[in-house]
Amino acid sequence: MFNSLLNHPNSLFGHFDRLQRELDDMLFGLSSLPSSIRSVATGTLPQINVGRTPQSIEVYAFAPGLDASKIEVTLDRGVLRLSGERSQPGDGNERQRVYARERASGRFDRSVSLPEDIDPEHVKANYRDGVLQVSIARRETAKPKRISIQ
Repeated sequence: MFNSLLNHPNSLFGHFDRLQRELDDMLFGLSSLPSSIRSVATGTLPQINVGRTPQSIEVYAFAPGLDASKIEVTLDRGVLRLSGERSQPGDGNERQRVYARERASGRFDRSVSLPEDIDPEHVKANYRDGVLQVSIARRETAKPKRISIQ
């Protein structure tokens, strides 16, 4: 019963739910603290997506404007680490005045714990169009198998 009342956008409960989300966004946005155990602090770089296929674990890091040679990717004991540095355009130019700076810069370091069924001997990393794709193969024993019925 409560679930259906919350899902209706024009109900009183729907308005309270929207207000609660807006307050959480506002308060957590100011403090830069994560709002849940799975989220990260505001401004954490690079932003990532992690997914799984039957053959591999796929990690996509969104890092436009970086030189691929300046990105370091390591895999150690089930933890994938992405690190590097992004400099601001115009750094070192004292004559340039900056009126707005929305793009984050500086060093970044992200670590992702991976499942135990990965095969660290089969890792591929590819950087293209500002997206770093890291593909880690899963062990053969972890892949789903079709069992025939006799």
